[in-house]
Amino acid sequence: MTAIARIREKSGNDAPILGVVMSPFSLPIMQLGFNIYIELLFEHPDLFDRLIAVNQEFCVNWANAQLEAGATAICYFDPVSSPTIVPREKYLKTGFQIAKNMLGSIHGACAIHLASGRTVPIIDDIVRSGAKVLGVSCDDDLRSVKRACEGRITILGNLNGIEMRRWKPTETEAKVKEAISIAGPGGGFILADNHGEIPWQVPDDVLMTISEAVHRFGRYPLAGTL
Repeated sequence: MTAIARIREKSGNDAPILGVVMSPFSLPIMQLGFNIYIELLFEHPDLFDRLIAVNQEFCVNWANAQLEAGATAICYFDPVSSPTIVPREKYLKTGFQIAKNMLGSIHGACAIHLASGRTVPIIDDIVRSGAKVLGVSCDDDLRSVKRACEGRITILGNLNGIEMRRWKPTETEAKVKEAISIAGPGGGFILADNHGEIPWQVPDDVLMTISEAVHRFGRYPLAGTL
């Protein structure tokens, strides 16, 4: 809370500050381990419901505390909801319902991020959950994402942070330009990596090239820059 408050004090309203919560549906991976949680999810619904209730109370309070400290919005990390991990049918009965309840209780705008998990099969559901922004995977086809999201929810992504370790400046610029040309028209696009964190091994010159390319190619109207 202190860090958020200090950043807000220094930056004023010149830059957005994004708080983060791990969703009640995905947090048990850290609490129990993957194998135990998947067994709980599919075979012990009573214990699952109890754990989710405890996690929801914590996550709502944690998210709202960050907003009160000065965060602009909350990133709701929810990788287990991705069809990369659970079938959509299971998600609709669990992660989707949990997200709707959570986002309705958080006192600010929320982005849902599936942390490199695929999004396209559940984009309509994520829109219905109340999220304003969707973090998308490098495994998603960005053109398909744009068609599904346009005018409904802002796209965040989807540069490959693992491959980024080996990019050269010319390739980096080309990747940025391609992403903006696909997802940028009409607005509703925030360029970022596809996971929510960039590996330490990514060279500084790659990060600087990304920033410079965004300023060069990401200014509207886009037709004059691409």
